[in-house]
Amino acid sequence: MNKFLLFVGLMFAISASYATVQGKEVTYSANGTNLKGYIAYDDAIKGKRPGILVVHEWWGHNEYARKRARMLAERGYTALAVDMYGDGKQAHHPDDAGKFASEVAKNTELAKARFDSAYRLISKEKTVDSNRIAAIGYCFGGSVVLHMARIGEPLKAVMSFHGGLGTETPAEAGKVKARIASFTGEDDPMIPATQVAAFRQEMEKAGVTYKAVTYPGVQHSFTNPDADKYGQEFKLPMAYNAAADKASWDEGMAFLADAFHGGDLPKQK
Repeated sequence: MNKFLLFVGLMFAISASYATVQGKEVTYSANGTNLKGYIAYDDAIKGKRPGILVVHEWWGHNEYARKRARMLAERGYTALAVDMYGDGKQAHHPDDAGKFASEVAKNTELAKARFDSAYRLISKEKTVDSNRIAAIGYCFGGSVVLHMARIGEPLKAVMSFHGGLGTETPAEAGKVKARIASFTGEDDPMIPATQVAAFRQEMEKAGVTYKAVTYPGVQHSFTNPDADKYGQEFKLPMAYNAAADKASWDEGMAFLADAFHGGDLPKQK
């Protein structure tokens, strides 16, 4: 065989075995509203794997949510960055973000319908084990995934990063199916110590397997590098914290591995 062709064939085989994370935009719907999501997975991993729903901050489905989906794909999961606002709508000012978030938060049936639609979508992905689905959320999204766990959605695990912990529908014994983890900053005025204490009490009363981690000196939105920009531009009490970002992510990945694999990481390529 021609040596050049042999070399090209070898390089192709090597590149295929080290394929990068794949990302694809998807459109799905709930009650007549188009929802625009993003699915990330590693096509070099064979077989089915757990699926993770990623719920965005109050800014809407943006690049940050997609980044987290790709990070999960790198860890061996298939992840869907969902759209809770509809039509991929994004906010660029806190007034709009608050309006969009409130419209969903005040309509629990709407929120559940959109979450369930995303759940069905990821469950049908050919790379996903439909019996192993989890959800993570940031800020607004953290509150959303906690609500879904509280009302008994069939999730193996739920993680909230700087999401509000208060609720009008507290967890009930025997109803929650998911393990739950919350990661918040001690200097976050939106999630005071009293709210964290009430959350712990709620989880324990309901018999939920949970963890509630707080980071000293850390403010709201600490996982998002854009938090500093938002905080300065709009005078909001938020700031990125690289150490807390890494610590919460590492703890979160260990939490997922334990929920899905008894502590073992998903099979890597």
